[in-house]
Amino acid sequence: MKILIVEDEQKTGDYLKQGLSEAGFVADLARDGLDGLHLALTGDYDLLVLDVMLPKLDGWQVLQEIRHKGKQLPVLFLTARDQVEDRVKGLEYGADDYLVKPFAFSELLARVRALLRRGRTSEPELLQIADLELDLLRRRVTRTGKRIDLTAKEFALLELLLRRQGEVLPRSLIASQIWDMNFDSDTNVIEVAVRRLRAKIDDSFEPKLIRTVRGMGYVLEIPVPE
Repeated sequence: MKILIVEDEQKTGDYLKQGLSEAGFVADLARDGLDGLHLALTGDYDLLVLDVMLPKLDGWQVLQEIRHKGKQLPVLFLTARDQVEDRVKGLEYGADDYLVKPFAFSELLARVRALLRRGRTSEPELLQIADLELDLLRRRVTRTGKRIDLTAKEFALLELLLRRQGEVLPRSLIASQIWDMNFDSDTNVIEVAVRRLRAKIDDSFEPKLIRTVRGMGYVLEIPVPE
């Protein structure tokens, strides 16, 4: 998922780019409205995080031009303008959500994910690898047809691994996506969660699907025979 951030305040822009990148997104940053508009119209983005008070073109103008061009890019306004009329104006201009500064990054991340989920028109109902199946609608996991009971966090972790199977996921990404926290090297919560998930979906089955890549993270894949 690619996110475009248009924010002229350097500290806030850098903070957003780093935070969204650590959460597993590809994040680009524009420092003024003109550059932001150009990237929004020419780039293949899944979401735009847009400030209102910007140099060259303000956020209202950027949004109006995006909608005038027929671009249905989801837009989240992130601004210090907290008056009701500003929020109404943003939504009437075609914004999908409006968050006021100062903000909690966890709330921003939740809103970003909600907007991205809303924009998925062909969401799969079933995720699968080998004989392991995860049913998103029924919230049910099976392997070789046998039901496997998972906690909510284990289910979310397995869903993440399945959606990005074959990709090595660093612990920092897993921490931000599943626990909505910055990774602390002194915390073993991820190792414990992976170990418990392995015990349920791998220990009694072949082939083993979850692999640890030392110093990098974890990957879910069908092992290649030696």
